[in-house]
Amino acid sequence: MTKMGGMTTLTVTSPATGSHIGDVPVHSAADTSDAFSRARLVQPAWAATPVAQRRKIMLCLHDLLLERQAEFLDVIQDETGKNRASAFDEILDVAVTARHYAHAAARLLTPRRVRGAVPVLTRTHVERVPVGVVGIISPWNYPLALALSDAIPALLGGNTVVLKPDEKTPFTALRALALLEEAGLPRDVMQVLTGRGVVTGQAVAQECDYLMFTGSTAVGRRLAATAGERLIGFSAELGGKNPLIVAPDADVARAARGAATACFTNSGQLCISIERIYVHHDVADEFLTAFIAHTEAMNIGRGREWTLDMGSLISEEHKLRVAALVHDAVSRGATVLTGGRERSDLGPAFYSPTILTDVPSDARLFGEETFGPVVAVEVVDNIDEAVARANESSYGLNASVWGSVPTARKIASRLQAGTVNINEGFAAAWGSLDAPMGGWKQSGVGRRHGDVGLLKYTEERTVAVQRMLPLSGPSSMPRERYAQVMSTALRYGRVMLR
Repeated sequence: MTKMGGMTTLTVTSPATGSHIGDVPVHSAADTSDAFSRARLVQPAWAATPVAQRRKIMLCLHDLLLERQAEFLDVIQDETGKNRASAFDEILDVAVTARHYAHAAARLLTPRRVRGAVPVLTRTHVERVPVGVVGIISPWNYPLALALSDAIPALLGGNTVVLKPDEKTPFTALRALALLEEAGLPRDVMQVLTGRGVVTGQAVAQECDYLMFTGSTAVGRRLAATAGERLIGFSAELGGKNPLIVAPDADVARAARGAATACFTNSGQLCISIERIYVHHDVADEFLTAFIAHTEAMNIGRGREWTLDMGSLISEEHKLRVAALVHDAVSRGATVLTGGRERSDLGPAFYSPTILTDVPSDARLFGEETFGPVVAVEVVDNIDEAVARANESSYGLNASVWGSVPTARKIASRLQAGTVNINEGFAAAWGSLDAPMGGWKQSGVGRRHGDVGLLKYTEERTVAVQRMLPLSGPSSMPRERYAQVMSTALRYGRVMLR
């Protein structure tokens, strides 16, 4: 950090090259409080904006993002070091999310009539109103997708948003805000605060009316405690140690190709990527041969070329952590089938895609999230063993099953995970925006996507109109007689509803 004109600034560098990208302000707790004051000031007017107008802004964002995708791809790559195809996944995700919720918002936010206390006499509606100001703390691994794809439904719900991006990737978020305002979003309806998580992030958690977080389980626990103390809504997608199962009736060639994508997309820096593979012994040799071949054929490097299969890790520090986990596993008896080495010839934060086997249970990598291009493969004797091993993790975010659909569906229904993909690694469930996505166990609370992905940013208000007679009965009727009448009505109603 440096001082510039009295303001402390944060230097952002490219992990792929180590070159300087730029500097951003380090916002203080006082700055954060000021931002929330502005957000609260404009929130009522934004909530009063017709849903049709909010929808129009998000569809404009969809179009602008697709038109300007090249500049966004560049800034995402500069900040993260990821390959261009992985950067495009972010463009695709935000565009599809904007379109989905733009079309769903009116249906979700329209007051709905429900059954009243007494037929005819009671008319009841449930209304949805915005919670107020939503705080979003987004991670570095998908700086566009995991910022805007959570902000979009919050904004469509009538909330204002204060976004705190990770300190390693602030420029993507700032560029996204500028595009939203170009699409028609009024000033201060969404704000981006750059800075350190320990100060700015905690200040967001202390100020917001609802907190959305994506990141590590350790930080998620601390933020959940803050939200709990303040009695505000909280949703979090946290860590994962995601399993992949290869059944004996799988298309092995397809499974091997899919496993390479599932494990090494975005250099393995993806909460829902695969870190454990359990392959049935009947197909283990064939699978491993093909999987290793696909992994070794990957084109690793830096640059704008679409032909690159994998880019850099987020930092040299993170690369060293991944290398340390691999080294620890090998020192305890694990075998490296391919990879397992730093690639300083490519840049300061590159690590080769790595396949291990025989990882012992006392190795850190056995149960700890690696969040890098490393996967441990284990041969199992039967599906029951594969399911048991898959479920023994403290995490439960995503899982993948490869096999005939009848076999895979039976396996999927036994897995302790928020999403399960059949004959795909993670994209099928993630891309199904009409379905909820989130983690079990230590992998998170709440859900994004689906109807709940927008409705969680609202409060429910029940409005009931009582007509003609009060529920306590006519004033002219003795209470004992009223109790007899109501008891008879309830008994009759029970029979009618059989």
